[in-house]
Amino acid sequence: MNKNILFKILAIVWAISGAVILLGVLWPILSYKSKDIKSKKEILLNPSPGDKRVEESENLDYTKASNWFYGGADKEDFYSSKISFYNISIPKLKIENAVVAIGGEDLSKNLIQYPGTAVPGKLGNAVIFGHSVLPIFFNPKEYISIFSTLPSLKKGDEITVNYDSVTYQYIVESAFDVYPTDIQVLQQDKSDSFLTLVTCVPPGDPRKPKRHIVRARVVPPDHAYAPAGN
Repeated sequence: MNKNILFKILAIVWAISGAVILLGVLWPILSYKSKDIKSKKEILLNPSPGDKRVEESENLDYTKASNWFYGGADKEDFYSSKISFYNISIPKLKIENAVVAIGGEDLSKNLIQYPGTAVPGKLGNAVIFGHSVLPIFFNPKEYISIFSTLPSLKKGDEITVNYDSVTYQYIVESAFDVYPTDIQVLQQDKSDSFLTLVTCVPPGDPRKPKRHIVRARVVPPDHAYAPAGN
């Protein structure tokens, strides 16, 4: 084969490979922003951030849970109690018995329950933070990427929590985005037992300007529930 033809073929292959890699990096961000604009179901509690900390958010270390919301718990609050653990499973995301820490804030080692929020199964709102990266690097067994596909959860999806040797089943009721100044999502609602899952979005965006919220409610022990799709 003529060398010039071979070089042209290799150049085309390299160009296509580069385009595929670039698309894999940019597509999750662009598609999320497109959905952000078109979706009528999205809820933005604060449509105008108006906080300099939001604009400078790309400088924060997002493996530390204390950096995720402004005006909420202080960094010291994440270490104010003895660390204990429980497990969470999300079948749709292939997450099985992931460890949630009560106390501590290192999201590269486990999921983190936000300080001052209710424990699972009790009246109130248990809030769990999980790190995310580009969805193409999602690994349900790696905590640095464990919530990368959290935005794919929909109403009716199932979440199971094992806390203190008791298993609780939760069903997703809603999903929406907020800004890091919108700490209303951390508030306690004592009308029932709720579960709130939180990660940064858009996926792959280093600024991480918003937080994706998945809100679920416990299924009473005497109520059988068939997961969505069954």
